[in-house]
Amino acid sequence: MPYRREGMIKGFPNMMKAIPRVIFLLLCVFGVSLLFISRCAHEVERTTDQNGGSVPGHPMKEHYLRLLAVQDQSHRTEIAKLKTQIENLEKGLKFGHIGKISRAVKNADDETGDENDKSDNNAGNNVGNTVLKFISQKITDSEILHGVPLKTEYDIIPFDRFTLNRIYLSHPGLGKRVVERPIGYRKKDLNEVLLQALQILNENRPKDRRYSADNFVEGIYRTEPSMGTHYYFYFRDVDNPTSTAYRKVVFTRPFAPIQMVKNVVVNTEKELINIILPLSGRFATFQQFMEYFVRICVKVDKRVHLTVVYFLDDSHDKVLNLIKSVRDKYQFERITLLTLNETFSRGRGLQAGAQAWTQGDDVLIFLCDVDIIFTTDFLERCRLNAERETKVYYPIVFSLYNPKVVYSLQELVIPSPEKQLVISKTTGFWRDFGYGMTCQYRSDFLKVGGFEEKITGWGIEDVLLYRKYVKNNYMVVRATDPGVFHMWHEKVCDPNLSSEQYKSCIRSKALNEASHEHLGVLAFKDEINVHKSLQKSTPKSPKL
Repeated sequence: MPYRREGMIKGFPNMMKAIPRVIFLLLCVFGVSLLFISRCAHEVERTTDQNGGSVPGHPMKEHYLRLLAVQDQSHRTEIAKLKTQIENLEKGLKFGHIGKISRAVKNADDETGDENDKSDNNAGNNVGNTVLKFISQKITDSEILHGVPLKTEYDIIPFDRFTLNRIYLSHPGLGKRVVERPIGYRKKDLNEVLLQALQILNENRPKDRRYSADNFVEGIYRTEPSMGTHYYFYFRDVDNPTSTAYRKVVFTRPFAPIQMVKNVVVNTEKELINIILPLSGRFATFQQFMEYFVRICVKVDKRVHLTVVYFLDDSHDKVLNLIKSVRDKYQFERITLLTLNETFSRGRGLQAGAQAWTQGDDVLIFLCDVDIIFTTDFLERCRLNAERETKVYYPIVFSLYNPKVVYSLQELVIPSPEKQLVISKTTGFWRDFGYGMTCQYRSDFLKVGGFEEKITGWGIEDVLLYRKYVKNNYMVVRATDPGVFHMWHEKVCDPNLSSEQYKSCIRSKALNEASHEHLGVLAFKDEINVHKSLQKSTPKSPKL
């Protein structure tokens, strides 16, 4: 015992030294246990089903891995689907027809209605639907497919006519240019649409019968501030190169990608134009008109009928003989002389000429004046820009200034009338306030009521007819036309006219005389002469 007690006492210090090691060992064991319990709890938490029940860890882990794989594949499939929809949308926007867009909008609406609860999956679709609806609504609201009733004639936005290297401007702007080369943004815009038209026309066509820029004839375009830009492109039909067939391609750029609206063949071969010409006196001018009529209509175009509505006066026999000579000499029977024993009224004459047509139910009519000269190109535009129950064509005529002023100020000899047909800012101006020259179908003319026959004298009846079309569901094509000229003639404004008619006559008379620059030269002629005399009297400084 003593031995044991002594041994224990002696070993106590050693035991005291071993206690920290034991405590450290216990702490390590306890920490490992906590870590193991934590992992088990985490595994249990991960392997807990949606209803709160727990199942064995490893099978549930495999189950969730499978679910994640399925969900990942579903997401990949949805992403691929959205990419395909975006690609189809881009193709539709680039090559789409308005009918396709409308159907796409309807289908998109149906799909959206069935899947409103799937907001995440429909996020991409909603963006596409918004774009489609925007473009469709823009086209629906514009005049590209139909006429839109407007309040006054001032609401009409005219078209600018263009070729590959010329734009005939309806609004010259600060430069006051009536014709210019496409440059800058205009050139980029028109070239882009032209390339788009060629790409569409040549789709699925053999290489030896494809359209090119050489087949492009001309086009017109305008921009509506709230809608976008409308384009009409005319190409000669490569499938009928010897005929008068055209391929018309209509585009709109609704402040969005370009949209094709129409792609149809327009054949004008059998389209007859009835030119209605009211006449009173002015026999010399009528002779000049008939010379151009024979040259343009009888010898070249040959798809024209002339109806002369003559208000009887002393020149009746001369008019009758001139018409008879043209008929006999050229074997051209498409001339009708209608006589009225009344006071001259342009509206009354045109109304009578339109009503007198008896060679069919309908005909394209051109309401004309005796001082108008036109080309074969204009006659084709008349046929291309007027559509029954849809469109009427009101060309902006190029009005020539007084040749005595134009050429005398430049110290030039006055050329023949034919050589005066030059479009420049010194020779004339676009008669944007004139509505007398127009191409429209007889049925449309009678449908809107034609002219107000009670109006006598000058001018206002043209505006009233124009307003009828503006206020009805007709598209009024108002565009500059380099193929129709208003020859200068002296105007006499009757003081007995109404106030509005007289003001219009005076305005026309002032604008007809000469350009702003030439009128300024005439107005300050005395000052210019004084300056010239001073220049002559002042000795020139000797050159060093």
